[in-house]
Amino acid sequence: MKKYLFFDLDGTLTDSAEGITNSVAYVLARYGIKVEDKSSLNVFVGPPLVESFMKYYGFDREKAKASVGIYREYFEDKGMFENAVYPGIPELLDGLRKDGYKLYVATSKPEQYSVKILEHFGLAEYFEMIGGADMNETRVHKGDVIRYVMESCGLINPDEIVMVGDRENDMNGAKQNHMDSVGVLYGYGSREELENAGAGHIAETVEELGKVLRYL
Repeated sequence: MKKYLFFDLDGTLTDSAEGITNSVAYVLARYGIKVEDKSSLNVFVGPPLVESFMKYYGFDREKAKASVGIYREYFEDKGMFENAVYPGIPELLDGLRKDGYKLYVATSKPEQYSVKILEHFGLAEYFEMIGGADMNETRVHKGDVIRYVMESCGLINPDEIVMVGDRENDMNGAKQNHMDSVGVLYGYGSREELENAGAGHIAETVEELGKVLRYL
């Protein structure tokens, strides 16, 4: 049995695409880049922002870092709560906790934003710790965030932990920390992406996720 369950936030607990893509579009507009199809910006949901600006728009690292500051102008004002909890998530978390599991958040979103979002939606109470990136972007990769949560909570046996997420960075972070992983398909990563990244298990729905986690 896996005693400790680590959850990604964006695309796993909440559908945050609207706020994230609006924030990215705000950045791009500042640089005179028009986005015809905002759904094309869904690739920004989950992975670290600096790397995404570099990967998808060819920004150099300095410009990408500056872009994060512009992004936060919109995100802190509006984008943070342009967001919705996936149906069934509160019931899943409540049931898992009642069954004796310890729940944690490990996200590449800055920790202070993550806490506010989960408090806003009434989910913070389910978690032993809400761990995220720092505002200086020095702790942003999923493997580093997972390690930070483990160290902060005194968790030393990765065999007792499973990481749940919707993107390849979640699966890669789990592998880096020698733990099992579950990829969810109701978020923003495809089955191919998750399998290529070495997902230990795949869940298509929130209901199936509950069954998979109790089986491990």
